[in-house]
Amino acid sequence: MTLLRSLAYQVFLTLSVALFGGAIAIVGPWVPFRLLAKVARIWARANLIALKSLCRLDYRIEGLEHLPTSTCIVMSKHQSAWETIALRALLPVEHSWVLKRELLDIPILGAALRRFRVIAIDRSAGRAALKQLVTEGQRLLDTGHWVVIFPEGTRVPPGERAPYNVGGALLAQRSGYPILPIAHNAGVFWGRRSLIKRAGTIQLVIGESINSTGKSAQELSRETENWIEGVVAGLPTRADFQGGPTQPG
Repeated sequence: MTLLRSLAYQVFLTLSVALFGGAIAIVGPWVPFRLLAKVARIWARANLIALKSLCRLDYRIEGLEHLPTSTCIVMSKHQSAWETIALRALLPVEHSWVLKRELLDIPILGAALRRFRVIAIDRSAGRAALKQLVTEGQRLLDTGHWVVIFPEGTRVPPGERAPYNVGGALLAQRSGYPILPIAHNAGVFWGRRSLIKRAGTIQLVIGESINSTGKSAQELSRETENWIEGVVAGLPTRADFQGGPTQPG
C-alpha cells in the first residue's frame, strides 16, 4: 500500500507542478509578485494536504513563536524534497530562494521559478558565486524579502552530515540581518531521490533568531550548524520506529 499511495501522490505532484507552474510561467510577467507568491503558497499547501490524505504523511511544527516579524535569512536542514514544499507553505509569501542554476533548466518548473526572484547560483563559480549571493541577497533583504538557504547545498540523508557552505553566514555578516535556523527529520519519511513516502509525522523545529551583529561569517556558520545538527540529532530516526514510522490516527 505504501508504494501505491506514493505513486498516487507522485501523480498529484506532477500534475500540480504542471498546472500551477505553467500558469505562473505564462502570466508571471503581468501579475504582481505578491499575488504569484500567494498562488505558490496555495500549491504548497495543497501538496501538504495531499501528502496527508494519500500517504498519511503529516507534520508537526515546534517554535512557531520564533518566527520573526521582520526580514531575516532562513537557513534550513536539507534532507528531502518535503522542506522545499513546506517552507513555501509556512513562511511569509515574500521570500526568495538560493538554488542551483540547473533547476532553471527544468521544463515548466524552471520557467515558474524564474518568476520568484530566486538567486540562481553556479556552484562551480567559487568566489563569484559568493559575491552573487551576497549582492543579490542584500538587495532582496533590503526590499523586504526573506532569503531561504540550504547551507549544505544538497540533500543529506538522515544520520549523515555534510559541511555547511559559508554563503548564508557571509550574507548575514555583511547585511546585518539575523539568521533563522530550521531543523527537521523529513528525510526519515521521504528520502533523497526516493519515490516512497512513509506514513508518519515529520517534526520541524524553528529556532530562535541568531543575531549577526559583531560576529564573523565563520562564527555564524558554526553557530547555525551546531544548533541545526544538535536538534536534528534529537529527532526520531528510522531506527526509532519498529516496522516503520507510526501512522497518525
